[in-house]
Amino acid sequence: MEELATGTSQESKHPSNRVYIGIAAILAVITAIEVMVFYVDALRPAIVPILLVLSATKFALVVMFFMHLRFDSRVFSAVFLGPLLVIVALITAMLALYGVFTGNPA
Repeated sequence: MEELATGTSQESKHPSNRVYIGIAAILAVITAIEVMVFYVDALRPAIVPILLVLSATKFALVVMFFMHLRFDSRVFSAVFLGPLLVIVALITAMLALYGVFTGNPA
């Protein structure tokens, strides 16, 4: 308990500003890729899965680093990322069920 009162244990776990700037740069690159995917006609048939994966990646990075869940209990990470994985699977299954990927909507 003494370590928590002084803050030495908690401060050593958190990354430097350099890491946060790197994560922000990665997020900017992913956003640029999302915009590029939207304008490339050849990727039109697979646009939804590509954007889902890119968005999920951005969500995970923001939650893990900027909300500091990477440094907290794994239970908190599971609370955020578990439902995300379930909803991505559900949306993908619904899109496949209605023939969005084959170009023949039911």
